[in-house]
Amino acid sequence: MSMPENGPATTEEAGTAEAPAEAAPAAAPTAAPTAAPTAAQKDPWSDPRLPWEGKPRTQDILCWAGIVLSGLFYLVLIPWRASLVGTHPVISELLNGSTESIISAAAFARTGHGTLIVALLAAIPGLMKFDAIWWWAGKLWGERIIILLSGKNKRGLRYMDRVRVSGRKFLWPLVVISYFLPIPTAIIYVLAGWEGMRLVTFLILDVIGALLWAGLLCGLGYAIGHPAVDVAKTISHYGLYFTIGLVVVIVFFQMRSMRGSKVSGNAG
Repeated sequence: MSMPENGPATTEEAGTAEAPAEAAPAAAPTAAPTAAPTAAQKDPWSDPRLPWEGKPRTQDILCWAGIVLSGLFYLVLIPWRASLVGTHPVISELLNGSTESIISAAAFARTGHGTLIVALLAAIPGLMKFDAIWWWAGKLWGERIIILLSGKNKRGLRYMDRVRVSGRKFLWPLVVISYFLPIPTAIIYVLAGWEGMRLVTFLILDVIGALLWAGLLCGLGYAIGHPAVDVAKTISHYGLYFTIGLVVVIVFFQMRSMRGSKVSGNAG
């Protein structure tokens, strides 16, 4: 009989058949790795210089457009800023709410050209006209816009930490005295929106702060009187030269800021 001879052969054949089956799982990890995403596949909106994350919503575009237009508004006013101070200070107040225009309007009122109450009230819309846009920016973008506005000094971040700790006890008085502080008021208004302050509350506090600031400047201009009027008229008389000086200063600081950003980018 050939049965004893077939046994070992069968075992060897079975072992040979099982070997590829056992080797198959070991070959699985050798699959080619997934290709890394290329630059073209990255999200084009993931830019740290933008205050929003991802693709902008309609409200993001509208708020950003408001901020850009507010900057263009002040640039367009530069040629007339100096000339209006000594000729139409109340109009200058309404347009830009500048310190010199408020003092000049009150000084003109002291000399019989206009009234003090008009000089005071005209300053309010001039001071507040774009404040709600910054409040909205804080509400929409929160910490991202605060970081962008803080720049190198990170002062906005320090105020943000204080708001986290103290809440409205710190933020409400901060909005009122924002005009008196040596920091951009936009940072404070953004903090108000980020913290969740209601728009009505923000506008009330902002009006109080604007009245206090305009009242101080009007009092100063009214106290100075005629000498302030003479200075304002001199500024208007040489308005072209003041305008050229302002443009030169703005261009200088813009170029320095761009150079600093380029150096930071190369270092990164």
